[in-house]
Amino acid sequence: MRIYQILSLTAATSLLPLTVQAGATKPNIVVILADDLGYGDLGCYGAKYATPVIDKMAAEGFRATDFFVPANVCSPSRAALLTGRYPMRNGHPFYLNESSNYGLDPEEVTIPELLKPAGYRTLAIGKWHLGLEFDGSHPLDVGFDEFLGLRSNYGSKKSKKNPEGNADTLFRGREAEVEKVKFQTLTTSFTDEVVDFISDESDQPFFIYMAHVIAHTPILPSKQFKGVSKQGVYGDYVSELDHSVGRVLKAIKDAGQEENTLVVFLADNGATPSGSNAALSGGKYNTMEGGHRVPGIFRWPGHIPAGQVSDTTISSMDLLPLFCDLAGVEVPSDRKLDGSNIIGILKGETKESTHEILYYYNGLNLQAVRKGKWKLHLPRTEKDQPYWANAKSGRRFITLEEPFLVDLYSDIGEDKNVASQNPEVVAMLLKEADRIRFELGDVGKTGSDQRLGWPPVE
Repeated sequence: MRIYQILSLTAATSLLPLTVQAGATKPNIVVILADDLGYGDLGCYGAKYATPVIDKMAAEGFRATDFFVPANVCSPSRAALLTGRYPMRNGHPFYLNESSNYGLDPEEVTIPELLKPAGYRTLAIGKWHLGLEFDGSHPLDVGFDEFLGLRSNYGSKKSKKNPEGNADTLFRGREAEVEKVKFQTLTTSFTDEVVDFISDESDQPFFIYMAHVIAHTPILPSKQFKGVSKQGVYGDYVSELDHSVGRVLKAIKDAGQEENTLVVFLADNGATPSGSNAALSGGKYNTMEGGHRVPGIFRWPGHIPAGQVSDTTISSMDLLPLFCDLAGVEVPSDRKLDGSNIIGILKGETKESTHEILYYYNGLNLQAVRKGKWKLHLPRTEKDQPYWANAKSGRRFITLEEPFLVDLYSDIGEDKNVASQNPEVVAMLLKEADRIRFELGDVGKTGSDQRLGWPPVE
């Protein structure tokens, strides 16, 4: 148990609730995280195939059209969600693969660590990808009571840093439950586990973090979903995800917890070429909007008004302070959070974003800065790029000699450089880029509030 958890356990009874009134039932919270699901991969965001359950969930709550995730690859995005902090600040700017091992730093404070002292039972399901094998980075080390899932991406190869090659192993807690698990069984197994957890007769509120393998490769829908979308294997794959969400929502309703449960649906980053990022340029692995703008849906009957479609900028980093507020828990005061409580936005009480400036990092490289409609892509070289981005990939802005300014309100595809027409905007955003480099760092520069990777490099 971490030091923060011990302190929280002793102090929990003295904390004053923020939103939850004394004696009131604290809400259950379910986060459903899709993997590599693009901005245009759901019916309610323009997909050609139907996703009726998720579309209905959006219609019954709040659908964001400007939902920002601070990383365009898996691991950093997940670390940011769980800590409420940019990956450069929480020490997790890279994703876990055969050549780069990173874990979630034990000094970070996560959502489940904050909720457990408030009486929550906590469950992590699915793809972890945050250092299952490192002391302090396992789900059971960061506040989760139970875990069922994979180390990282299914099918990852053996390497010197991962000699076990156990990416095909299904773990329960710290123990291997199924070696060489069949991929097509995973979504059903994960959903069964969540349904059972919700159905458990307990007086405690629950927090569930459900990290799907859909829509990451391999794109292999279960047998019963083949052909159901009439839009090919990828549509079938997303249909299976939609069905899983339906089972979770039904379990909540059957447990009589519908009006006491907030369900959040989002993706970790933009789509690969297999999926759709709609009108957005780019996708996974780069800092165009297609890599960082994802579906974001919030449903909480009786608390979040139905039928809301909002262009207010919100972020996955807002979830930690939001959940703390709903649970009556104080957020950590010994570190800077990059997220803010967005309950007023979700309830339709305000349209003002809490994010004045957004920072687009690709690995260690600060590549873009956004304020409102203005997004400035910063000069860069191919050497600045992380290992997942290179000229052979065909992605845009691998190199950039001059600042490239776009007006996202009129040019969502980021096609037209209007820097020469708006020199004062360019100057303002360049100044902001210099400020955040000093704080969070850049290639070859360590920031004043930048946490280095975990475990430390020997």
